[in-house]
Amino acid sequence: MVLRNLEELVEIAKANGTKTVVVAAAEDEHALAAVRDAMKMKLVSPILVGNKSKIEEVAKSVYFPLNSAEIISEDNPVHACSVAVSIVRDGGAEIIMKGLVGTADFLRAILNKNTGIGRASIMSHAALIECANYHKLLCITDAGMNIAPNFAEKVEIVKNAVSIYKNLRLDIPKVAVLAAVEVVNEKMQATVDAAMLTQMNRRGQIKDCIIDGPFAFDNVISKDACIYKGIESDVGGDADIVLCPNLETGNSLYKALTYLAKATTASVMLGAKVPVVLNSRTDSDRSKLMSLILAAAL
Repeated sequence: MVLRNLEELVEIAKANGTKTVVVAAAEDEHALAAVRDAMKMKLVSPILVGNKSKIEEVAKSVYFPLNSAEIISEDNPVHACSVAVSIVRDGGAEIIMKGLVGTADFLRAILNKNTGIGRASIMSHAALIECANYHKLLCITDAGMNIAPNFAEKVEIVKNAVSIYKNLRLDIPKVAVLAAVEVVNEKMQATVDAAMLTQMNRRGQIKDCIIDGPFAFDNVISKDACIYKGIESDVGGDADIVLCPNLETGNSLYKALTYLAKATTASVMLGAKVPVVLNSRTDSDRSKLMSLILAAAL
């Protein structure tokens, strides 16, 4: 099964039943609006942690049904993150979502070695991109977490992204390792890492996917570009996942697609005990909702 648009995630999420989402510092209109719409689809049941009076005020402005939500009063946003994380740690929620609190404070609570909910050796950001000029959803990783991942970290980032496809029961994903060129150049570490990842995959060291690279971006999404450059690859022109060499590349690609190509996204942070919803402030309302739906589908 291949996903061609984000709306297909809704049916997958519905098949999972209603999941509990805990929102840290929930006095945020965008977060409450996304939760409200997901509730209408019967995908989530919310626990709202934050300043109770502010939550009630914001809820009124976005027509959020507070009678269908549990509210835990905590005026300090940083403490609200710790409370939300403890709820997840104790099995009380299956999704955690950031509200009106700084990203650093939110992630600090999640990654705390003693009280956090980190599970994998590394957390990473993955975004499913719905773009009119590509024939299926394209996953970009990492566009929001790891600044300059080394080779070992890239292996874990790939594994995290592949877990999306396993959990959604999709076809084995094709992973394109992005660089500036499509040949190995020992002076360009991204190309060397790409070749090593490809070989590890072929030797069975990285499973449940097909990896190839290095690829320039035209080779990632265009079979014609591959043919023109003489590249024979099952991944080229048909990639499911794009592994970016660093945060600047991933974030720039993400923003370029959303602004220039008018793409819609669904993003999650992977590697914690549960999916983490942490949207960009500039994401569209639909992207914020789709991120929550993706988390519910996993």
